[in-house]
Amino acid sequence: MAYTYASEADILNMALFGKTAAQWRNEKGISGKTPNIRDFASAEELVVLINLEDTNADLIRQGLSNIERLKILREKAYRQLEILRKNKDTIETLKKSLIKDTAKN
Repeated sequence: MAYTYASEADILNMALFGKTAAQWRNEKGISGKTPNIRDFASAEELVVLINLEDTNADLIRQGLSNIERLKILREKAYRQLEILRKNKDTIETLKKSLIKDTAKN
């Protein structure tokens, strides 16, 4: 079970970050299991990661191989990050507006 989870986490990390957590730690010269690559992810990356986890579960149910899933997840990650980054200013404006509205009430 732990191996399956680690394998799926590697697929998701590869789709989103282009590397596994172990590869990231090795690049950073970090030994052990912590910190994790996800601990340093941006808000946009974390949103995409949540979406990828859900999509991955659907793809597993469909019986797709790891390679097929990785291709689909990578395309989805790239597309979603691009959209979120293009709309970052709009998202920030909406956040500020919501904060102002909440403060008034």
